[in-house]
Amino acid sequence: MALAGEAVRPALTLYLDVHSAPELSGAEARTARLFGDRLAALGLEVSRDVGGHGVVGVLRNGPGPRVWLRAELDALPLVEETGLPYASGNGAMHACGHDLHLAAAAGAAELLVRTAADWRGTLVVVGQPAEETLTGARALLAAGVYERFGVPDVVLAQHAAPLPAGLVAHGTLRAPVTAASAALEVTVHGRGGHAATPQLTVDPVVTAAAVVLRLQTVVSRESAPGDHVTLTVGTLRAGTAVNVVPDTASLGIGLRALTDAALDRALASVERIVRAECAASACPRDPDIARVNRAPALWGDPAATAAVRAAHTALFGPERVADWPASAASEDFALYGGAGDGLHGAGDVPLVYWMTGVTGPRQWAAGPDRVPPNHSSRFAPEVRSALPAAITALTAAALDRLDRSAAVGTGA
Repeated sequence: MALAGEAVRPALTLYLDVHSAPELSGAEARTARLFGDRLAALGLEVSRDVGGHGVVGVLRNGPGPRVWLRAELDALPLVEETGLPYASGNGAMHACGHDLHLAAAAGAAELLVRTAADWRGTLVVVGQPAEETLTGARALLAAGVYERFGVPDVVLAQHAAPLPAGLVAHGTLRAPVTAASAALEVTVHGRGGHAATPQLTVDPVVTAAAVVLRLQTVVSRESAPGDHVTLTVGTLRAGTAVNVVPDTASLGIGLRALTDAALDRALASVERIVRAECAASACPRDPDIARVNRAPALWGDPAATAAVRAAHTALFGPERVADWPASAASEDFALYGGAGDGLHGAGDVPLVYWMTGVTGPRQWAAGPDRVPPNHSSRFAPEVRSALPAAITALTAAALDRLDRSAAVGTGA
């Protein structure tokens, strides 16, 4: 793409700014402002504070398909340890590449504005909040984005992955691109008291420990290996002093599975085990089990994915386009396709989602097992090679889905 170089510098400026000052899910005010300002400067009609801090930019360029590009605004609660000169120092970190996604979307929007005479349709660029908590897509849809900005003919998104920079990877028809997932917050109720008289208490810590151990059987004894179920007790909080038996213990439980049906079965098992262990411990009241979030498995639209993959192959060459195996990572992007059970009432919306490599050649040469993965405090995209490829990949995908059958003007 001849104009790609002209879009890299402002996109890189946005990347460095967002990377150095990340914001957590639901608190992305500054990031949203920067992204919205960049889209507005390109001539898009920008709406802000949609479904939280969501940003939606629209470029109308004559009759034709409505193509959405989605990127994420939020970062993770992680202390960055990359040693980069532009590293974050505020206790949050873009350890999943959302800063790269935003910069690539802004760069793609610039290229599409510059080449507007070559396509027609409507471009919608979305900066989504709260992806890391799997709540942002649902909030945007509940806020009526499809009613306000039009039901998409396709929604496109890409995700940074620890693959060689300049390589893209697409899912296959045999498995989802990302897994279904859910998070639970469980509170076990005991009866607190003095550590010297444990017989007068019901210790919720002991119950919580029994829950943690028994939950391991959900994967090892209740799930088929092909379901690829994972279960993690990521948090366990209880007590204030060693000589006090607390009243409660809280567990944060994360579940993933390749299918929504397998996730349903695992969730039912978790609830059964929690309630049974509380009953076995004679807890004075039933546990509280709250579902914090849930996201369905992500399947790309077969026809649209094949077309975009062909566009990427033409752009990069077949040696830089790979298959992506099913991943236990999870996303809320699937909700845009209608997997959210009536969130927008628009029927199925085609989705295309691919991985974009971010690892530089020197780091890759040290061995793939030496490359820090997403969500690592040392995750560090080689941005000067990864960002141009991400911009052109997203632009090529958008152009493939827009109408290029006739040259048009640059209507706004």
